[in-house]
Amino acid sequence: MDDDTLLMTMMFDFFGDLLTEKQREYFDLYHNEDLSLSEIAEKAGISRQGVYDIIARAGKSLAEMEHKTGLVKRWLDIRAELEQAEEMALEIIKSLEEKPADLARRMILKLEGIKGFGI
Repeated sequence: MDDDTLLMTMMFDFFGDLLTEKQREYFDLYHNEDLSLSEIAEKAGISRQGVYDIIARAGKSLAEMEHKTGLVKRWLDIRAELEQAEEMALEIIKSLEEKPADLARRMILKLEGIKGFGI
C-alpha cells in the first residue's frame, strides 16, 4: 500500500461517517475492497465516470476535513512518539539486566558515536 492510499484510508477511518452514504460506499469499495471503477459502476448501475466523480468528491471532502482539523497528522505524530517511547523503555529494561561495567562500556560507545561528543 503506497503512502497516498494509506493516507486516504486513514482519512476515511477518521472522517468517513461525515460523507454521504453513496460516497462512503463507493470510496470503501474502491480503496478498501480494491474494486475497479468499472466493477463499482456495473454493480451500482451508473457510468464509470459517475463512480469516479463520487469517489473524487469524497476524497476531496476527506482532504478538506484533514486540512481543517489535522487529526490524522496528529495521530501519526503521536504514534511515532509512542514508538520512540517504547524503544526507550525497552532500552531501559535491557540496561537494567546488564552488569554495571557492561552498561558503562556500552554507554561510552554510544556517546562516542554521537557527532560532536568527543570522549
